[in-house]
Amino acid sequence: MATNTNGESCNGCSSTDLNANGCTHHGNGNITDIEDYKTELTTLRARTKELEEKLSSMETSPKKSLRSSQWLNKPDDLAMSALYADRYMNYGLTSEELLSGKPIIGIAQSGSDLAPCNQYHTTLAKRVREGIRTAGGIAIEFPTHPIQESSRRPTATLDRNLSYLSLVELLYAYPFDGVVLLTGCDKTTPAMLMAASTMNIPAICLNVGPMLNGYDRKALIGSGTVVWKARELHAAGEIDDTGVFDLVTKGTPSVGHCNTMGTASTMNALAEALGMALPGSAAIPAPYRERAQCAYKTGVQIVEMVHADRKPSDIMTREAFENAIMVNTAIGGSTNAPIHLNAIAKHIGVKLDLDDWDNIGHSLPLLVNLQPAGEYLGEEYHRAGGLQAVIAELLDQGRLHESALTANGKTIRENNAGKHSWDRRTIKEYGQPMLKDAGFLHITGNLFDSAIMKTSVISEEFRKVFLEDPNDPNAFESKAVVFDGPEDYHKRIETAEVDERTILVMRGTGPLGYPGAAEVVNMTAPGRLLKKGLKYSLPCIGDGRQSGTSGSPSILNASPEAAANGNLAILKDGDKLRVDLTKRKVNILISADEIKQRREELMARGGYKAIESHTPYQDLFRREVGPLSEGMVFPRATKFQRVAQDHPIPRDNH
Repeated sequence: MATNTNGESCNGCSSTDLNANGCTHHGNGNITDIEDYKTELTTLRARTKELEEKLSSMETSPKKSLRSSQWLNKPDDLAMSALYADRYMNYGLTSEELLSGKPIIGIAQSGSDLAPCNQYHTTLAKRVREGIRTAGGIAIEFPTHPIQESSRRPTATLDRNLSYLSLVELLYAYPFDGVVLLTGCDKTTPAMLMAASTMNIPAICLNVGPMLNGYDRKALIGSGTVVWKARELHAAGEIDDTGVFDLVTKGTPSVGHCNTMGTASTMNALAEALGMALPGSAAIPAPYRERAQCAYKTGVQIVEMVHADRKPSDIMTREAFENAIMVNTAIGGSTNAPIHLNAIAKHIGVKLDLDDWDNIGHSLPLLVNLQPAGEYLGEEYHRAGGLQAVIAELLDQGRLHESALTANGKTIRENNAGKHSWDRRTIKEYGQPMLKDAGFLHITGNLFDSAIMKTSVISEEFRKVFLEDPNDPNAFESKAVVFDGPEDYHKRIETAEVDERTILVMRGTGPLGYPGAAEVVNMTAPGRLLKKGLKYSLPCIGDGRQSGTSGSPSILNASPEAAANGNLAILKDGDKLRVDLTKRKVNILISADEIKQRREELMARGGYKAIESHTPYQDLFRREVGPLSEGMVFPRATKFQRVAQDHPIPRDNH
C-alpha cells in the first residue's frame, strides 16, 4: 500500500506509482466530494480488472520448458532420466534438486595451473556458484581447453579455434540451460564468445581481471609492453641478460591477465561493450574485492537470463558489433581485436568486415591513457571509472547505438549514461582526447589484398620522420628488408642492410605459414641503430600478428599470406614500398610485368615453402582455416548457428 502526499493510503498503487503530487492514478491526490469518489472508484475498478487479466495471463501461459528437463525429467522414460542424473548425485546433489526443474547452469572454467593468467578463476568460480544457487539454479563447473598466451608454442592462436570447437560440443552435449563463460587471457574470450554464438543458449562473460600495476622503482611497468622495451634496452647495451629477465617479470606482479590495453583487456572490454558481460565488470583488477563481488552478481544474472530466455543472438546484433568497434578506438584496443570480433560476428551470423573497422571506428578519438598507447595501467583505469566512463563519453556524443540490449536486460544507455570519469589524466573528455582519428586503417594494394594498421600508437618521432613530408603528407617510400620467420630475423637483423628508414617485413607467419598466425611482426631495430640514439620504432609489415601490448607502428595481418602465395612471397630485400595512409594503400614499386614474372617463378618452384605441420591438429587447422582478414575461422564451422534452436536436444546415448 502506498501513501500519497496528503497522507492518504492508496490500495491500487505501489510506491512506484507515486509522483510529487501523489499517486499517478489520483492526479493531484485531492478528493473533495462524492463525484470525485465515484470517479476514483471507477478508475480503481478498471485498474483491478487490468491487473486480474494480467495475472490470469501469467498463470495460464505455459512455463517454458528448460533444456535440462530433456535429460533429467523424461516422464516417458524415467530409466533414462535416472541414468543421466545418477552420477551427478555422487558428489552430493540430491534427486530433489535434479528433478526440481531448477535451471542447470554451466561454469566454463578456463583457469588451471597450465593457464596462470586465468588461474584465479578457480577461486572466483566459488562466488559464481553461490550466485547461481542464490538465484535458484544448479551449477555444474567444467574445464575448457586451456589457452595461455605467454607460454604456449608455437602460438596460442592455434588454440582459439580448438577451444571453440570443444566448448560448442560441451554446451550441446550436456544438460545446460545457460552458461557463465570465465574469460581472461587473450584468446579465451573470443573462443568462448564464438562458442556461445554457435550454441545460442543464455550466456554471460566473467573476466578474471587485469593484474595489479607493475613497478620498477617508481616507474610503471606494464605486462607485455615491457618485453619490447627490455629488448630495445638489451640491443642498445643498456641492460644485460639478467636485467632483461628482472625487468620483464616486474610487469606481472599478481594474479590476472595483462594490466595494459593488450588483447586481454581489449577483448574483455569488447565483451562488455557487446553487452555480454555485466556493466563495469571488464576493468576490475583480479585481486580487488569487487572482482569476487562481480562473480557473485554474474551467477545471479545468468539464472535471470535463462528464465528470460535472453540469448547471445538477442544481444550480439549488428548494432552491438558497431558499438564494440567504436569502443575499441576510444580505449586504444589491440590490433588483434578485428580478427576476434569478426570471427564472433561470423559465428553469430552478423555481417562484419575490415572496412567497417575503418569506416565506423577510425574517426573516433583515443580517450584512455593506458599503455601501450599511453602512460598508465589497469588500476588507474579501473579507479577512473573503467569502460563505463568511456561509454558515457561516447553516449554523450551520440556515437553509440544506445538502445542495444545487454546481458542484464537493460540497454547500454541505461547501464552507462552519466557515469563519467573524475580522473581526466586517465580517461579523457571526448572533446579533449589523447588523439583524434585514432582507429584502425584497412589497407589494400598490390602487396596484399587486406591488412590493418593501428594509428593510436604512431609516435610523434615516427610521424615527423615518415609522415610529415610537405610534398607527400601522410605517406612515405622506403626499401624493404624481408625476413622469413622470426628465426631468420634474429639471425640477420644485425647484419642486414637496415637504416633509419627501412621497412622491416616479416612473412611466413600467418595462419598457414607459422601455423596459427604468431605475434612476431613487432621487430626491434638493430642494436647499432639503437646505440646511435634511434628514437622511434621502424615500420613493420607482416602476414602474422603483433602483440596487443606492442607500441610499434605496424601494418599487420596481411592477406593473402606468403604461405598462400600472396605477393609477400615475391618481395625481395631492397624492393621499394610506398605506404600511403590517406589512400589506404601499400604498393611494391615494381612493374606489373615484373610482378607477373616473379609470381610465375614462385609457382614454378612449388610456391612459398612453409614449415611442415608438427601435430595432427596443426595439419587439420591448416586444411580448414580461413585468412586473418576474415577472422581466421574454420569456414565450414560458421554454417552452424543457433544450434540450440535448430537442433534442441541431442539423441539419447543409450
